[in-house]
Amino acid sequence: MGVLSTVKNWFRKGGASLGMIKSLTLVTDDRRIAMDPSEYTRINVAKKYYSNDFKPIEFINSYGDKRTRKYEAVNVTKLAARRLASIIFNEGCKVEIGDDKKANDLLESVFLDNEFYLTFEEYLEKWIALGSGAIRPYVQDDKIKLAWITADQFYPLHVNTNDVKEAAIASKTTAVEDDKNIYYTLLEFHEWQGDNYVITNELYRSDSADSVGVQVPLSSIDEYADTQETATLTGLVKPLFAFFKTPGANNKMLESPLGLGLIDNARSTVDAINRTHDEFIWDVRSGKRRMVVPKSWLKRPNANSRRRDNDTHPPMFDPDETVYQAMYGDDDAIGFHDMSVAIRVDQYSSTMEFFLHEFENEIGLSQGTFTQSASGIQTATEVVSNNSMTYQTRSSYLTMVEKTITQLVDAILELAQCGELFSDGKARWTGDVQKVNINIDFNDGVFIDQDAQLKNDLQALSANALPLKQFWMRNYSLDEATADEWMQQLNSEKVGNDPDPSGEVGLFGGADDGTRTDVGESGQDS
Repeated sequence: MGVLSTVKNWFRKGGASLGMIKSLTLVTDDRRIAMDPSEYTRINVAKKYYSNDFKPIEFINSYGDKRTRKYEAVNVTKLAARRLASIIFNEGCKVEIGDDKKANDLLESVFLDNEFYLTFEEYLEKWIALGSGAIRPYVQDDKIKLAWITADQFYPLHVNTNDVKEAAIASKTTAVEDDKNIYYTLLEFHEWQGDNYVITNELYRSDSADSVGVQVPLSSIDEYADTQETATLTGLVKPLFAFFKTPGANNKMLESPLGLGLIDNARSTVDAINRTHDEFIWDVRSGKRRMVVPKSWLKRPNANSRRRDNDTHPPMFDPDETVYQAMYGDDDAIGFHDMSVAIRVDQYSSTMEFFLHEFENEIGLSQGTFTQSASGIQTATEVVSNNSMTYQTRSSYLTMVEKTITQLVDAILELAQCGELFSDGKARWTGDVQKVNINIDFNDGVFIDQDAQLKNDLQALSANALPLKQFWMRNYSLDEATADEWMQQLNSEKVGNDPDPSGEVGLFGGADDGTRTDVGESGQDS
C-alpha cells in the first residue's frame, strides 16, 4: 500500500471519529438493519459447536501445577446436521418447470453449471446447524451463478415477519497491507423502493477482525473494483435471493425471522455428551497399566562414562516399555505393586447412551439414530419404519426446503429477465414468474422401506385395487412413457401366447363342433 493510501486511511479514521465518514463496529449497527445483535452472538456460538472449536481444558496435576490439555469433544452437532441433511435432500432430487420448456432448459443449465444438487446438500447441513441460510443468484460473464450464504452472513432488514423480502448480505475478505492483516467487509443491501428493486454495495475496512470498520470506496481492493455502488432494477416482483430457516418457532428471540440451530435448545445436553466423552478419553489415558518398582530396578549405566560401576546393572527391559514406574525409597519396602486403575467402560457407555437419547429427542430424530436400541444398531430405513419421529421431522424440514427452492427458481427467472445485466442487453427468459409451475421431486424412495411397499402393492394389485401401470411406476421407478411401453409389450406378448382352442379340444377328443371323435359307429367306445 502506498503512502497516499495510508494518508487517506488516516483521514478516514479521523473522519469516522468525527461522524463525517460512516463507521460500523457491528453489521447490526447500520440503521437499516433492525436485527438484535444477540441473534448473531447466538449464531456464532452455534458455529463454534458445529466447528468443534473449544478451548483447552485447564487442570491441576498431582504436583499442584496448572496444566492444559485438548478438550476431547465428540462433534454431535456436525453428526446430526449431516444425518438430517442426507435424509432431507440428496442427488436424486429433481427440480423442473413443467409448463415452460425454455424456462426449464435455463434452470437446468444454471443448476448444472453451479453443481446445485451437490452443493445444496452441503450447505443445507450448515444451515441446519446454524439455523438459517440463503442463496443469491447473480450474473457473471453472461452466466447466472449462485452465491451460498450462511446464517452469520445474512441480515434481514425487518423483524417480526415470516417472509423475508429485504436483507443485507455480508462478505468478508482479508488482505495483507504493510505486513499487517486488513479486514474488508462488503455489505450488499437488497431493498424495495416502491416498485423498484435497489441493490446497494458498501465496502468497509478495519484493522481488527472484530470490527466492521470505516466505509471506503469499492475500488479499494481489486475484487470489488468493477462493482457498482447502486443498481436499480425494474419490473421485478420477487427478491433476488432465497431464504431458508429451520422449522419451528424461534423461542430465543420471538420477533426474529431467523431459525434456530441444533444446539440452541440442546446446548446443555451437547455439553454433557462432550464432557462424558472427554472424561472417558482421559480415563483411558490415566488408566493405562502401571507397575511400581524400586528405582534401582531401572538403574542403567551412564552412557557418557567409559567406566561402569559393578553395582550398576545393564537395562533388562524393552527400551520402549512404559509399564514400569520407578519409586524412590527403600527397595524392600517398595517391592512390586500393580497400580493400574480399572477403566469404567460400562458406566461411561450407559451415561453416553442416556445423553444421546436425550439429544435424539431434542432434535426430533428417532431413538436408535445415534445409539444402540433394544433391537441393535438400526439402518436409516429401520429407524423410519420403527419410529415415525424422524419422518415427521423430515416432513417439517422438507416444507422449508421446498419453499427455499421455489424462491430460488423465482429469483433465477427474475434475474434472467434483466437484459441490462448481460453483455448483449438481451433477456435470457421472459414471462410471468408468478404463473410458472415448479415441480420438486425429493426422491422419497430412499426414505421408504422398499420391500414393505412392494409387498403391499402386490396385494393391492392382486385385489385389483392398484393399476398395473402405477405398480410399475411406484416399484420400478419408471416414468409414465416407459410404463406405457411396458404395457404395450405385455399386451403383445399375451396375444402371441394365447392357446389354440382346437388344439386343446383335440387333446381330449372332439371336433370343432363339440362332437367326440373317439367312438365307433355303434356308439361304443373304440
